Amino acid sequence: MLLVWTGSALSLAFLSECFRVMSNVHAPERAAWIGLAVLTIVWSLNWTVMKVATHYSGPFTFSAQRYVIGTVVLFALLAWRRNSLKPTPWLPTIAIGLTQTTAFQALAQWALVSGGAGKTALLAYTMPFWVVPLAWWWVHEKPGLTRWLSIVIAAAGFVCVIEPWRPLGSPYSIALALLAGLAWAVATVLSKRLFQRHPDVTPLRLTAWQMLIGTLGLVVLAFAAHERPVAWTGVYVGALLYNGLLSSGVCWVLWALVVHRLSANVAGLTSLAVPVAGVLFAWGLLHEQPSNPEWIGIALIGIALLALQFRRRMPA
Repeated sequence: MLLVWTGSALSLAFLSECFRVMSNVHAPERAAWIGLAVLTIVWSLNWTVMKVATHYSGPFTFSAQRYVIGTVVLFALLAWRRNSLKPTPWLPTIAIGLTQTTAFQALAQWALVSGGAGKTALLAYTMPFWVVPLAWWWVHEKPGLTRWLSIVIAAAGFVCVIEPWRPLGSPYSIALALLAGLAWAVATVLSKRLFQRHPDVTPLRLTAWQMLIGTLGLVVLAFAAHERPVAWTGVYVGALLYNGLLSSGVCWVLWALVVHRLSANVAGLTSLAVPVAGVLFAWGLLHEQPSNPEWIGIALIGIALLALQFRRRMPA
């Protein structure tokens, strides 16, 4: 519960500033980086919260419940901000909803049943490396030299953080987490392509409609799975609210903002800040000392992210 309330306090502190900057058309990249900071904090803490929730509910039931809350929050936010409630283009929105919400969340939560929170989170964050070929193929984002170097450095750092020479868990859990990362990568590139083809679509509107479709898929899965009844404890309710309000509601809007305002390759690579923050939070809050390879991996990923920032700031 401490992680739940700590994450809530940190996220809400950033949230008002983030929405203020989001409305500032003169600072589009600044808004994306602030959004990344918020979702890094919330998502890095959330894998532990999700793991705790599996003790009180089936994985599909919890996923469906959290995204029902998230969908209600997003449509309420659309109405409160007096944004258009018009549906986004149906075919790409359905594809994004089924990959980003239904497939990614169901596979990740399923992987947590038999896998540890830390390693499952890391394996799901293979997403950036799936994005590179998909973005090159679908939206013609061919990485330049600096970006290729950043990708290689980040990949080396990611391997050091994962430490594949140590046991990663059951092969079943590993496969589910890797498939979750692939599903997220497909959704990221589809979202980028939709924003390019439909400039009038906002991140908030797309997130709300794709989440509505993806949530319907999760509800169907939950009913079809016939999972055990939910144990409605205070811990479970806290985990559900953290996930519904922050992780599912606010953070997926911020992720859409990042994808909208940065290239798909850069958005994917910057998401590696989440597993790095997870390791650092575990060190600071749970006193889990990172190993030497993990420290090397954190440094390499940091160098890769700084290289992306340096390239972005260089004059044309």
